[in-house]
Amino acid sequence: MQCQLITVLLGEVPREMRGELFQPTGGKSKPAYPEAAVPPKVIIGEEAVTVADRSLTFQLRGYAPDVLLIQGRLDVENVFSAEVLTLEEHVFAEARRILHEYGGLREFSEQYSIFAVSDYTGPPEQFLEHAPIIAALLKSENLDLDPKEVEYTLTAQIKYAMNDLAILDWDGAFLFDPAADFDEDIELLVLANLQLLRYRLLDRQLDERLKRLGDVVHKCAGGRSVRHAELATDMRETMRIRMSSISALQHLDRAVKLIGDWYSARFYELAGTKFRIEAWRGSIRGKLGAIEDIYAMIAENFSVSAKHRAEWYQIILFFILQAGWFALIILEFWYFTR
Repeated sequence: MQCQLITVLLGEVPREMRGELFQPTGGKSKPAYPEAAVPPKVIIGEEAVTVADRSLTFQLRGYAPDVLLIQGRLDVENVFSAEVLTLEEHVFAEARRILHEYGGLREFSEQYSIFAVSDYTGPPEQFLEHAPIIAALLKSENLDLDPKEVEYTLTAQIKYAMNDLAILDWDGAFLFDPAADFDEDIELLVLANLQLLRYRLLDRQLDERLKRLGDVVHKCAGGRSVRHAELATDMRETMRIRMSSISALQHLDRAVKLIGDWYSARFYELAGTKFRIEAWRGSIRGKLGAIEDIYAMIAENFSVSAKHRAEWYQIILFFILQAGWFALIILEFWYFTR
């Protein structure tokens, strides 16, 4: 039996990801999902480190425009051991260090652990005798889990062949395949984490814009004046973010739909359920709707206030004109009566 720990860390970085295009390998399912379903990934480089007296080389990949993928792979003697949790923590500490060097922040990142078991005979269900430690590893939990929690965790399963099995959870996945054909499953898990990260980044961006629009509304409600140039700039930025957000949301949804209805699609759907992708999508759509409503309200109020100002300008100019005529009459009267 061969066991591996595969770590995935995705994070936003303040630089554009450029490099040679990475070519993914084929997967186990037939027909394979089209390459158009996977966002292009570029090769950034690699970095060798030492973790717990073990040599490890991180593969660095990039997704346009600004997401860095740091992926590591380590052979372990016994993956069904609590010691793997400690090793996992050390590996992610090194990965986060690299992310920090690239300018990324931990709060805008996603990490995921994949425990791969291969080179065995018989059905993979034989390994479920290690159910408590499997559930603990999937949740990155050092506590002894309740049997009901263990049972619930192991329900998220999917099979393709007789002797393979995948168990997915929020923090990690167990992959069993006697032929070690894991590449497609790993790629799909990375893609699901990428989608989750991009939804989180988009959600943060919309929160910032809602706060900015809220400040403008409070200014208007409080009777404070808002400069035309400032309001126009805010509105243009809001429209730009709204359009880019809708475009990003549609791009992510369109790419996922291209995966199709095969094993890979069912695998990705299971991962998306665990990651609550639909809830994030609904939250983003709701905030986009709120931004649209606030924008319409501000635009309407601004047009009304602009109309009122124009009316006041007309009244003031009328009185100035009347005062001018009155002064002219006085001057003429003085001229003819002196």
